[in-house]
Amino acid sequence: MQNLKLPITIDPYKSAQRRLVCEGYFELSGLERLQALTKGQGEQANVKVTFDVDEQGLIVLSGQAQASVSLTCQRCNEEFSQDLQVEFCYSPVKGEEAAGQLPSYYDAVELDENGEVNLRELVEDELILAIPLIPKHELEDCPADADSTWGKLPDTLEKPNPFDVLKQLK
Repeated sequence: MQNLKLPITIDPYKSAQRRLVCEGYFELSGLERLQALTKGQGEQANVKVTFDVDEQGLIVLSGQAQASVSLTCQRCNEEFSQDLQVEFCYSPVKGEEAAGQLPSYYDAVELDENGEVNLRELVEDELILAIPLIPKHELEDCPADADSTWGKLPDTLEKPNPFDVLKQLK
């Protein structure tokens, strides 16, 4: 199967009836929010999305996405490559009240005014959530000195009692 550029929006109901499997990519240059948080390294985010209907009759879109981005290490301020890999499982809803009725194992994705899901935004959101909170190299790969002490703290700290001076005044 050839690697195709995916559509930005897609009708989940028609796609689920056909049991559609979309495999392709989004260009990272089109993912502006992700680009603002990273220093774009790769050219594309590879995505595979499967549309289906579950036993309860709910429309389900599930899949994976992978992208390689460049982040700034918070330990040494050097750039490093980070592979972002995510898996997701959504069910489209028309409003917030319908989202509350979904089973807990599905995340809700809201349909737009045309009854479609913005697939590019959905994948971009998932990739943004996969960025580490504090991006940094592995300790052995980081050029910065590890001046932190790693280990176990003692159970009690040996500090002098400040009121011992008062005992001497008696």
